[in-house]
Amino acid sequence: MLRKFWPLLLLLLLCGCAVNPVTGKNELALVPESTELKLGAEQYAPSRQMQGGDYVTNPAIANYVSQVGNRLAAVSDRQLPYEFKVINDSTPNAWALPGGKIAVNRGLLTELNSEAELAAVLGHEIVHAAARHGAKGMERGLLMQGAVLAVGVASSNSEYGKMAVGGASVAAGLIGQKYGRDAERESDYYGMQYMARAGYDPQAAVSLQETFVRLSEGRNQDWLSGLFSSHPPSMERVTANHKTARELGVKGEVGQERYRKMIAPLLADKDAYKAYDDGRKALAEGQTAMALAMAQKALDAAPEESLFHALRGDVRFEEGRYKDAITNYDRALQRNPEYFHFYLQRGLSREKLGQHDAAYADLDRSAKLLPTAAALNALGNLSLVRGDKDQAKQFFTGAAGSKTAPGQAAAASLLRLDLPENPGKYIKVRVGRGKQGQLLAQVSNSTTVAVTDVAIVIVFADATGQKQKLSLRLQETLAPNKAVVVKTGIGPETQTSNLKAGVVRARIVE
Repeated sequence: MLRKFWPLLLLLLLCGCAVNPVTGKNELALVPESTELKLGAEQYAPSRQMQGGDYVTNPAIANYVSQVGNRLAAVSDRQLPYEFKVINDSTPNAWALPGGKIAVNRGLLTELNSEAELAAVLGHEIVHAAARHGAKGMERGLLMQGAVLAVGVASSNSEYGKMAVGGASVAAGLIGQKYGRDAERESDYYGMQYMARAGYDPQAAVSLQETFVRLSEGRNQDWLSGLFSSHPPSMERVTANHKTARELGVKGEVGQERYRKMIAPLLADKDAYKAYDDGRKALAEGQTAMALAMAQKALDAAPEESLFHALRGDVRFEEGRYKDAITNYDRALQRNPEYFHFYLQRGLSREKLGQHDAAYADLDRSAKLLPTAAALNALGNLSLVRGDKDQAKQFFTGAAGSKTAPGQAAAASLLRLDLPENPGKYIKVRVGRGKQGQLLAQVSNSTTVAVTDVAIVIVFADATGQKQKLSLRLQETLAPNKAVVVKTGIGPETQTSNLKAGVVRARIVE
């Protein structure tokens, strides 16, 4: 199967070779830089949204992280439009998208001991972007498609746009991908070189990995679900970092006191965020009283954190106290007007209260920040209230691919809207001959709803070759995921070469 595509694949291999700007090695480069840059630019904001949004309570901390990151980026081997953001999440984690878009979680900052250790984390992520580790993951996926890749490349010059930027799920896969051992070693090695060039002590990368190994051995679940899932620590990496530090033979800034001073607000609020995380867990388990108590504890310690107000709102929403919930979401949005969850929940609360226009505005804003099944399903329902069936279909279609409860609700709503208008999309007809040669029609219902008043049309040529049209109506209700065989009354003398059959009418059983 692949043999006839080898010339095309060989051409790709020859044309796709390039020198890695970090390692200096010749390697395959099927994903062009323009695609890397486009992917990073398009997916950076939604990727941050889906993980907690930006940390904005103390802007000086985010600015500080950017300053350290830019200091390292200035000495990197590949100049990209680097950006550095702090995510408002307690899970210790850091990641890089292609194109130099880098993020570090609030929870990781509180575990570091110095500016040099922060530089070790950011330098490591800079190398992942500069050395194209994320792009290489994309290329491995492309090559595994074999002939499909060859045909696609031969017929277009789309720079893999459809495959590379096909929605937030692409970025989610890149963020959570597990880098290979070679990629981790490269990021450690060259990241330490960047530290030295920028004036930081590379030894901090050693102490950082030693800390990570200790934490991994303790099996701390927060750590295991964060940084370790994509950057697994090991004594092998510690040993390699020791060797690199000796080879570099330089001492530089550690910045322990400066670091502690800069992140002091985060350290002061650590217990408040712990209460918030406990409250989130309690709410997920249906313990609303406990969740409310934890939200209040967090607010008492840090009243300017938007997440804490939103947790109170989420508790009130679960209790059906929608007006109180809106008050809490208002307070959250006053402190951070750029996080999708606050608009989503306020919009859902307003929908419950019949405030349809205000709900639509909130949900639309939420979906623009991060499309979710919950927002799109609710927007579909509100579009129906407005009498805009076509718009409702678009929203339901967008949500229907999700396996969440709102996604399933959207799929059901879409089916009820679309099936009566396009029954042939959902009810299929196959025509074949019976034992005596007569034509039989098998009518199949692949949906999750029962249908009735099913009408089918069969177009065929009779014994003289004349085109004939036969209409049939099923007498019985067709159950979900069931099929029935119908006698057409068409004898064996008919021709079947140009025979066509389809459903022209169906009605959902209410």
